[in-house]
Amino acid sequence: MLYQIPSFLLDVIVGLLGGACLLRLYMQYHRVPFGNPLGRFVFAITDWIVLPLRRIVPSVKRWDLASLIAAWLLVMLKFLLLWLLVGNLGRIATLPLVSLVGLMQLAISGLTALLVVYAVLSWIPGASPMLLDLISRLAEPLVRPFRRFIPLIGGVDLSPLAAIVVLQVIAIVLGNLLVFAYQLTF
Repeated sequence: MLYQIPSFLLDVIVGLLGGACLLRLYMQYHRVPFGNPLGRFVFAITDWIVLPLRRIVPSVKRWDLASLIAAWLLVMLKFLLLWLLVGNLGRIATLPLVSLVGLMQLAISGLTALLVVYAVLSWIPGASPMLLDLISRLAEPLVRPFRRFIPLIGGVDLSPLAAIVVLQVIAIVLGNLLVFAYQLTF
């Protein structure tokens, strides 16, 4: 219990902050405007870490590397605090690797949540057009490749489901990689 509660709280905090950093990266890559409530929220909770990093980490083409590194540093801090909690800093050299896998897991979770929201909003007739446009602009690049191979079935688009299934397979692989990376540390 003394590990589970701090672990849960760190997962929530890093999930929110790190996920917002990744969303900032993703929105900037796809040139989604930030003038909407979600964009303003993302900027509000990530500026404190992204803006200082941006002074030393330049963007590469459309990739905002400061946002990516900010998310990675947050995940690394989470793992470091958890390792300190259990008293195991024996192989701290593996912390960047474990954090990288944790960052990929966070990205997969965020993309999965995005696709779930996208699918649910497509079923709600009175959904906000602004929110629908925003979510569609973010989700379309993920489902577009599946639409080439999966036709509408009874008027239902199953491409978000196929994308979620692929993301969950990737999540399983990453979970096993994380277990392997943990074994390197203990």
